[in-house]
Amino acid sequence: MTRLKPTLIAVGLAALTLSGCSAKEAKSSQTALAEKIVLPGPVVSVAQGEIEGVNQDGINVFRGIQYAAPPVGELRWAPPIAPAAWEGVRDASDFGPSCIQPPVPPVSVYYDPPESASEDCLSLNVWAPEHAEDAPVIVWIHGGSLRIGGAAQPVYDGTAYAERNVVFVSINYRLGVLGWLAHPELIEESPGGLSGNYGLMDQIAALEWVQDNIDQFGGDPSNVTVMGESAGALSVTYLLTSPIAEGLFDKAIIQSTNTRNFAELGEASYDLPAAEMEGVNLFKTLELKTLDAARAADPQELTNRSTMAGYAPAGTIDGTYVPRQLNEAFDDGEFAKVPVLAGFNSGEARTYRMLLPRKPKTPEAYEDAIRARYGNEAEAFLALYPADDMEESMLAVNRDNVFGWSTERIVRSAAQAGEPAYLYVFDHCYPAMEARDLCAFHASEVPFVFGTVGTPESYPPRWPQPEVDEVEALASVLVDYWASFASTGRPESANGPAWAPYSDDEAYLHIGDKPELRHDAYSGMFEFHEALYQKRRAAGEGWFMRVGLNAEPIE
Repeated sequence: MTRLKPTLIAVGLAALTLSGCSAKEAKSSQTALAEKIVLPGPVVSVAQGEIEGVNQDGINVFRGIQYAAPPVGELRWAPPIAPAAWEGVRDASDFGPSCIQPPVPPVSVYYDPPESASEDCLSLNVWAPEHAEDAPVIVWIHGGSLRIGGAAQPVYDGTAYAERNVVFVSINYRLGVLGWLAHPELIEESPGGLSGNYGLMDQIAALEWVQDNIDQFGGDPSNVTVMGESAGALSVTYLLTSPIAEGLFDKAIIQSTNTRNFAELGEASYDLPAAEMEGVNLFKTLELKTLDAARAADPQELTNRSTMAGYAPAGTIDGTYVPRQLNEAFDDGEFAKVPVLAGFNSGEARTYRMLLPRKPKTPEAYEDAIRARYGNEAEAFLALYPADDMEESMLAVNRDNVFGWSTERIVRSAAQAGEPAYLYVFDHCYPAMEARDLCAFHASEVPFVFGTVGTPESYPPRWPQPEVDEVEALASVLVDYWASFASTGRPESANGPAWAPYSDDEAYLHIGDKPELRHDAYSGMFEFHEALYQKRRAAGEGWFMRVGLNAEPIE
């Protein structure tokens, strides 16, 4: 359990040191002594040794705790292994480096470069109430399209959860080509014939570390919630369907996931080549002749060049860590039966306008294009995505195909399995968002659910920043909901409405200026996209982003 490390210089020793000095000498000695005194920090024993964190206003914070050995050399593209033990007390006051990642254009709203990055990055951080005992635990998996981000980003501060008696853990995991590459040589050297999903293996290793160690911080290993946004939410979705992660968590919070089709090891499927062929093609492009040459490559240069070559990290259907296409696993009940809280944002696609097709010149041209693609389904499409505001309709169909339908599908599956399942739609827009036409954009809920929304230094430089009084009350209610769900499986707040489960007539929490319970989010949306998915899947076609003006004709 947590204990305090003795101060470097005891008060009695200080008195002895100063005795017999003149007033001037005493004052000088006091000043020098004050500079030498090290205030006590909380000390915890974990499997590998002791660590000393810091106490911040009654919250014990431990940063940069190594949960796996550095994945370098022969461990690049290998499952994580336990870190080596250490002697003495290791300092845990500073974040570890983020994982290697490519640069992001400074004009992006998501531009937030890490202070440091390294291939030796498999660390986690813990915020715990000072006197926690059997407290619920949240494990946060950051977003960033599996290629950028890190647990040290200020917006992910766990203080608001620790203040609500939750032990909060945030983790790093391998990103980009270093975390998700599949390749035939990796399959050949793997005892299980596996390749890819190394970042997912890291996440599972971190959850195993939590099971083994979190009680030392006052957390309850039998009450763990995995929580993630965007790529982190996708990771939580992988974990829900992974038998390797079974028993490592008890609830799931999923913010803006997707269930698109993924490449499979060993065979082409749904318009995608076998997963390992992408590795073969990437090595050819980068002129890497062997796996040894790739392991010897500079990690930053390899990541940058892979990104420029078009490598897009994603999970691999490998039969083990991700056994099947996600939708198929949910359809057949092959997922963790745990309470789920999941949702998406009304403006998910607003920061991804570059993915939109060219807008037709007239509403009539838009309708003609939709009818040519959707045939008998065209009127149903146009009822959901009408021509009177083409850009909004184009944004909405991408939102629903990628995020809305996928999220509601998971919530439905959990509810049908008899688990408490809660759906939300984040639809909040403060003036700075509205001024940039970014209302409820992708990830804009994150500062709210961390309670960091009123802290300007928490934001990336290009993020539209609100005035504190515009957002604090709503943020407090949302953290209440998230924290209580982690504790009991029921999202509750004394300052918000009762949040009914989805099984109550498709109930969902609409998060606008304030939370409001509603029913049947975007009526007809789920049914339309589900029918479209079933047709694509039956035809052996992929279903990701093949909608609207990007759709091939529906047979």
